[in-house]
Amino acid sequence: MIKLIKNGIIVTASDTFQADILVENGKISTIGSSLSAPGAEIIDAAGCFVFPGGIDPHTHLDMPFGGTVTKDDFETGTIAAAFGGTTTIIDFCLTNKGEPLKNSIQTWHAKSKQKAVIDYGFHLMIGEINEHVLGELPQVIEEEGITSFKVFMAYKNVFQADDETLFRTLLAAKELGALVMVHAENGDVIDYLTKKAIAEGNRDPIYHALTRPPVVEGEATGRAAQLAGLANSQLYVVHVSCADAVERIAEARSKGFDIWGETCPQYLVLDQSYLEKPNFEGAKYVWSPPLREKWNQDVLWNALKNGQLQTLGSDQCSFDFKGQKDLGRNDFTKIPNGGPTIEDRISILFSEGVKKGRITLNQFVDITSTRVAKLFGLFPKKGTIAIGTDADIVIFDPNVVRTISAESHHMAVDYNAFEGMKVYGEPVSVLSKGEFVIRNKQFVGTPGSGQYLKRAKYSLHTALGQTEMQSI
Repeated sequence: MIKLIKNGIIVTASDTFQADILVENGKISTIGSSLSAPGAEIIDAAGCFVFPGGIDPHTHLDMPFGGTVTKDDFETGTIAAAFGGTTTIIDFCLTNKGEPLKNSIQTWHAKSKQKAVIDYGFHLMIGEINEHVLGELPQVIEEEGITSFKVFMAYKNVFQADDETLFRTLLAAKELGALVMVHAENGDVIDYLTKKAIAEGNRDPIYHALTRPPVVEGEATGRAAQLAGLANSQLYVVHVSCADAVERIAEARSKGFDIWGETCPQYLVLDQSYLEKPNFEGAKYVWSPPLREKWNQDVLWNALKNGQLQTLGSDQCSFDFKGQKDLGRNDFTKIPNGGPTIEDRISILFSEGVKKGRITLNQFVDITSTRVAKLFGLFPKKGTIAIGTDADIVIFDPNVVRTISAESHHMAVDYNAFEGMKVYGEPVSVLSKGEFVIRNKQFVGTPGSGQYLKRAKYSLHTALGQTEMQSI
């Protein structure tokens, strides 16, 4: 059905203006003042912002880890994402050494098929590099449209790859037009510090943070950046949590390296003290990299404001407190790493960022949607409001005040990491390709309506945009 969104304030990464939007056949067909369309469904957005749908570049749905599986799958996870104003996610497809990459991709297609309520794509983990893997990569890009590869520098004996694997992946990505992502922590040092802590009887959740100090993230970030520079390739550092890592990214970018950085809402508003909560409550906040001392938050906010960090991923990786997190009650190394964050990503950035003057409204849209679309081969189909783009649209009331709580969230997990936090702003209605997924704060979507996205190859020109290209 044709839809006409009227009276809202449209916000893109570059402009803010009042106009109407005509939606036809899942696309934005017209933007203008006082539009009319006989027979169209009228959607009144008075008093609301109209944003492009959020794009979450970092989720882990239905993912095995630590002897269990994340609580949210592609159905519950994407429903929660939609309630939070996200209309596209890119999930991480894990691989197994010695097995064809296509096997893992097929597994992830099976996990998501007939479940997702919004559009989605995959990143692909690279855990080893050899002639078989190198031979498969062109097919992965051309046939599957997977144009981003993730290398773990942590989780020794589980996911961790060596420097040769990272460097050769960077070289291949440069040739093939893919973006390499890194989980940047020094896994070898963490392994030593972890074993030492356990041997000394230090088993509480706080030791998860104390055995993964900021320096191991900063060191790995700097090492990955130097390897990217040596390969003349492109690098995206996921879940940046501390000043040490921000400094390494800023230094590399100042040298002209093609490097990008992502942070997450949890690092902007929570701190290391949460891991010290009594009665094992600290386990709720065990993820990697860990939460940092509070002063790092100002560094991260400033990095978003000045462009040293460019995106905000949720790193959604939810495990129940009871029955999953408590697997590590007597040993912090057995606590499944991850937290529930997909639903509150956008509201937290708006409330703590825009409302408090830390970032502008246009920066908010760039960070939550536009830049992600540009970096990961989805722009201009996704990531902006313009004629011809997918009608992925969020009608957002900036004046609502609500309290985040597990009692009202839509994730399947039994706690909320931001429990009790008061935020300003909430999505009222969310459209995916012109169809309501959330309407007046009620879910009206259909599992399986989300489409798998084949993404374009990485392009620095697209990632930067015309204005930034002209300035370099």
